[in-house]
Amino acid sequence: MRLRRGPVAQAWRSLLHRLPKVDLHRHLEGSLRLSTLMEIARRHPIRLGLDLEAAELEPLIRFTVSEPADFHRFLSRFQLLRRFYTSEEAIRRMAYEAVVDAALDHVRYLELRFNPAALAQAQGFHLEEVVEWVLEGVELARQEFDIQVRMILTILRGEDPEIAWRIARLAVAYRSRGVVALDLAGDELHKSAGDLVPVFRWAREQGLFLTVHAGEVGPPANIRHAILVMGAHRIGHGIQAIHDVEVLRLLHERNIPLEICPTSNLQTGAVAGFHHHPLPDLYRLGLKVTLNTDDPSISDTTLTDEYLFAMAGMGLQWKDLLRILENAVEAAFLSLEERQALAQRLRREIRSIEPSWRLEGGT
Repeated sequence: MRLRRGPVAQAWRSLLHRLPKVDLHRHLEGSLRLSTLMEIARRHPIRLGLDLEAAELEPLIRFTVSEPADFHRFLSRFQLLRRFYTSEEAIRRMAYEAVVDAALDHVRYLELRFNPAALAQAQGFHLEEVVEWVLEGVELARQEFDIQVRMILTILRGEDPEIAWRIARLAVAYRSRGVVALDLAGDELHKSAGDLVPVFRWAREQGLFLTVHAGEVGPPANIRHAILVMGAHRIGHGIQAIHDVEVLRLLHERNIPLEICPTSNLQTGAVAGFHHHPLPDLYRLGLKVTLNTDDPSISDTTLTDEYLFAMAGMGLQWKDLLRILENAVEAAFLSLEERQALAQRLRREIRSIEPSWRLEGGT
């Protein structure tokens, strides 16, 4: 899914790679290095239940250009990936590598989300254990690389309410360790969020931020429900809002940010192509849109790629990308002082690369 051809594309890719970036919507479960998965597959073939060579894993993990775009086909990747959470060492390593890979892409601020129940399921780990292991891996990467990280715990639609409550309480308990929010994800086409509303309302009362996957492939009404009933501060994806004037008005009036992930949206069938993506229209309507990766290892993408796709595939210009980056800083689940400090840092770094931008004829 990457644009690799032509000197102009390569020049812009180089510039956008150096651009300091913010990723608000990245799943740990979709950010696993293929090389690490292959190593685990070689070590634990029986435990994984995989009767195949490690090299055959790639088409089972990564969404290929030849595959038909389909939401449930995309989600099916996670069923296989869950088998790889084989040990404390593996989980800590996966968290570490996810943050390192973001840092190497010049992501300066990352909000990494994960579902503790999914990580615990394969080997019967305790939820508290996997949260600890993930946070330890993240902290090690944060100390070694130039990146600021906050964590979001995810609850899946259809989750057992008892498990959902445990995850919410863990999110509150780990606020001092960088957990800032609760997320709702999963199949919005077939699974209701109704039973989980009390969990999310309680979490908000405890001071957590809330983000809800809604209007990704489901109807705009899901966005309205996320905001008015669940109390969402941000919406994951939310691109179907373009089809409902009232939902657009609600997003605008409440200044609710949208965590948009273009490559993922193509692969799930939410949009037919970059040229059909509603991000430019949502941006020009004055909504607070942001660019994110979602699941970089499944989509074979980076945040640099997403910025390049927005420019080459959607017609956005350099100034638009900078505005979208500002949106991401403003939407970050940080205190006002932390957001201001992050904004100042990014402005300094952007000034240092602007001569390169001007040489490329940017606008």
